[in-house]
Amino acid sequence: MRKVVVTGIGAITPLGNEPVTFWDQLIAGKSGAGPITKFDPAAFKTRFACEVKNFDPTGVLDRNELKRTDLFAQYALAAADQAIKDAGLDFSSMDPFDTGVIWGTGQGGMQTFEDQVREYAASGSPKNEDGSGGQLTPRFSPFFVPKLIANMASGMISIKYGLMGINYTTVSACSTSNTAIMDALNYIRLGKAKVMVTGGSEAPITEASVGGFNSMKALSTNNADPTGASRPFDIARDGFVMGEGAGALVLEDYDHARERGAVIYGEVAGAAMTADAYHMTATHPEGKGALRAMQDALKDAELNQEDVDYLNAHATSTPVGDLSEINAITRLFGNEPKKLIISATKSMTGHLLGGAGAIEAIACLMSIRHSLIPATINTTDLDPQIPAGLNILLGQSISHPVKVAMSNTFGFGGHNGIVVFKKI
Repeated sequence: MRKVVVTGIGAITPLGNEPVTFWDQLIAGKSGAGPITKFDPAAFKTRFACEVKNFDPTGVLDRNELKRTDLFAQYALAAADQAIKDAGLDFSSMDPFDTGVIWGTGQGGMQTFEDQVREYAASGSPKNEDGSGGQLTPRFSPFFVPKLIANMASGMISIKYGLMGINYTTVSACSTSNTAIMDALNYIRLGKAKVMVTGGSEAPITEASVGGFNSMKALSTNNADPTGASRPFDIARDGFVMGEGAGALVLEDYDHARERGAVIYGEVAGAAMTADAYHMTATHPEGKGALRAMQDALKDAELNQEDVDYLNAHATSTPVGDLSEINAITRLFGNEPKKLIISATKSMTGHLLGGAGAIEAIACLMSIRHSLIPATINTTDLDPQIPAGLNILLGQSISHPVKVAMSNTFGFGGHNGIVVFKKI
């Protein structure tokens, strides 16, 4: 099958609104957490999140486009624009059917949904079948459905750039972006496309999202210390910190990229998915599905576990999820792997849900490119159930050659998505 490489990246994140700033902040160990500003969180158990700051979509979208798009799609369009420009692609010289878009989001237009339900409730209720009851005529925006539906980000990216190839959206909860990347990889491998724009975005910092995750006891409630709240693998971890934003990657047939002299960040060497078939929201305690997905991704990449230099862990900072992932990692790599370095960048970015895998893919590619590994911040007292021989990088980033990096993502519903990147 064809070799597939990454030739462009784009990032809208709580740490910065383009890839270089995002990377610099990761390496500096900065937290993107702070008090929620998108709504008044006073009544909520969690009153902080990792918000995107100073986002200005007007350079990518005009006034009419802004009215017609939810924030998750705006993030997607902005990140995709960066990635396409970074790749230096001239679509006018290409067959439009050779380039497609596979984009991921876990929730879609959540803010649009909430806003429209409020407007409906304020406008009154419809009459009964016999004509009785009712008050005012219910009001809905004609853009309600287009702004809400999850596939609109991929659709609008294709419309903006005239990309007429494969186009759809993946939804696999927090494994969504890796699902999208894997599908894009395989379509190019099979010769169904030469270029794919892929990644994921999420805009989940809304009242319903925060309230819903609070009710599940999934979010950290460390309101006294927002920047220190996301502490993967720490004995005192108490839940994840909500994040938002987007990550975009341009995947390209290696021969096509080489012929046009493109800059290459790395190869997408392999990917795999499995299902836990265990629980709606909890990962398998032994990490069975995660283990098999990692094994299959390495097999797909024609690599062994000894080849992996860096593992960007899913590690959301939840009591159950972190240990489940550790169980899978140790079963694959052993309790004392000689070269593997593990870190959890969600300690800085928070958890972007469907967009998480995309920005973590960028972190892996930048690690390969710059021979730097970002650390896990905030974690000071490792859970005693974690083997002491695991090299979980804490505190400060380090210079270290990275030839192979693995990115883990796991989602509600038991979805496990793994992508392996390789230096080229």
